[in-house]
Amino acid sequence: MARGRLSGLRAVCALLGALLLLLQPGTSTQEPCQTCRHLVNNFKKGLEKTAGQNFGGGNTAWEEEKLAKYEASETRLLEVIETVCDKSNFDCNRMLEQNEELVETWWFKKQQKYPDFLQWLCFDTLKVCCPPGTFGPDCLSCVGGSEKPCNGNGRCNGDGTRAGSGHCECYHGYGGPFCMDCNVGFYEALRNETHLVCSECFASCSKCTGPADSDCVLCRKGWLLHENKCLDIDECGTEMARCRANQFCVNTDGSYECRDCDKACIGCMGSGVARCKRCNIGYQRDGVKCLDVDECATEEPACKGYHETCVNTDGGYQCACEKGYSRKDGGCVEDNPDEASDKGFFDDITDDEVVVLQQMFFGVVVCALATLAAKGDMVFTTIFIGAVAAMAGYWMSEKGDRLLDGFMKGR
Repeated sequence: MARGRLSGLRAVCALLGALLLLLQPGTSTQEPCQTCRHLVNNFKKGLEKTAGQNFGGGNTAWEEEKLAKYEASETRLLEVIETVCDKSNFDCNRMLEQNEELVETWWFKKQQKYPDFLQWLCFDTLKVCCPPGTFGPDCLSCVGGSEKPCNGNGRCNGDGTRAGSGHCECYHGYGGPFCMDCNVGFYEALRNETHLVCSECFASCSKCTGPADSDCVLCRKGWLLHENKCLDIDECGTEMARCRANQFCVNTDGSYECRDCDKACIGCMGSGVARCKRCNIGYQRDGVKCLDVDECATEEPACKGYHETCVNTDGGYQCACEKGYSRKDGGCVEDNPDEASDKGFFDDITDDEVVVLQQMFFGVVVCALATLAAKGDMVFTTIFIGAVAAMAGYWMSEKGDRLLDGFMKGR
């Protein structure tokens, strides 16, 4: 029963891990010993997490009597197994899936005799790990011995695994095949039969007898030994510097830098407009400096197009359009042409507003004639009636509309 359930669980985890690995093609494979240690460590964490628990069914005494104790049960094993490998850890899931029978064997048959799961699985059974200070398929001693590999001044390649070369990878400041020498730029601050302490030389020394600048024996590149001191070589004062035509040299400790000249210069001897060999186009000599020429201040206009204005720039100028004009088809075109001369005072009035004005105008005229007719004068009464009839006919004609339109436009 346990084997079948574990097989299904392992298959699912391995499939998920494989899919994640395909989605992440840059994922690197772990060293087998590292993977095995990771698996065992998580297995132990699972045991600690489930310690003191029970079946959780409500009748623990009956369950332990009939189903065996939870502490060594299949149920507990399954709960621990579920947390051993992350879904994204393909190597862990693959190792667990390939060795599920060994995990079950240790759990049900071997853990009393071999309580150290790491030693039993990774060292003795799978043989992917070696004891500290040993390496390779046969767990041979590292250089310098298994008790103190590389004399304590480096790391043994493949230490604790069934891989690696066993060669020493020395720590910073140490060198030699056994890490028993001081590296370049370090000196022996202490040496005895068992220990070596390497300390750093003064920055300019490649070999020294002490930490001071006067303890140098050999100098680093870019320095010159003089009376046990390393003096900086000024490459800019020699032919050693190699800078391009429009650059200048700046000396630094042990080396030099090439920096660009100011854009006002054609060739220079240093930084700024006062160190130019010659002035660039758009600049002119003023004393020792190369200063910008104001092309817009000349008598002859630099910008000759209509509605163009000159704008001085550093080393040149630009022709821009005057305010209210924009560049179009190579010229400056007015943004909003002035149409005021073609507009009347009421040019922007709406149709509804025109109707209201017509009614108001008609009403004023009629009121004026009615006032005169009210005096009883037959002449004015006749004029009033005739005017009303004529105005009504005229008002409803197209000519009346044109007349009113001309009136409102001031024509």
